[in-house]
Amino acid sequence: MTDLQCAARVFVARHGEALYESELLSDAGGWLSPLGRQQAKDLAATLAPERISRVWASDMARAVQTAEIVAGVLDVDVVVRKGLREFGVGDAAGTTGDPDPFAETFAAWVEGDHLARIPGGESGAEVLERLTTVLDEIADEHRGESVLVVSHGGVMSMALSVLARNLPGTHGHQRPMPNCGVVALEADGDGWVCRSWAGVPVG
Repeated sequence: MTDLQCAARVFVARHGEALYESELLSDAGGWLSPLGRQQAKDLAATLAPERISRVWASDMARAVQTAEIVAGVLDVDVVVRKGLREFGVGDAAGTTGDPDPFAETFAAWVEGDHLARIPGGESGAEVLERLTTVLDEIADEHRGESVLVVSHGGVMSMALSVLARNLPGTHGHQRPMPNCGVVALEADGDGWVCRSWAGVPVG
């Protein structure tokens, strides 16, 4: 991120409630349920006073659909970036997810071991790098503006807690992100600061 004279305000939201073709774990994008579509409309109404200049989204269908609904209400465009997607399920693809195949890796990430890797998938460091790269791009492009980023609960809970210099790395692990929950961030020359997490102000 370059030196920012005017801070960018970045609202990172989880996508709306989604439905999936199968109950087995996969990296498929899913699609919004009727409730998820309403959640996206409510998100747009909540953010309307912020004068959002653009919506950025993960390339997974549930995120793109959420972004398009919000952008339609706010009359702005949507930019899609693969780096905003959820962490991959790796070798757990096709399994029921019971017991939790990610528990050990998540525990390591929470303890700060970002070299830990989901079997057959990404390490924490790789997740952080791709998400941070896109968020830094957004901050550079939108100095002095407000933007919405639509991403995913897992990557938000892990990566944003590490990214924001005023949060402990365990913050997101202790506070699961609801559908269309929002983390409000500001970016300046010193990095990222979290202003609120799922509607709760952060000091």
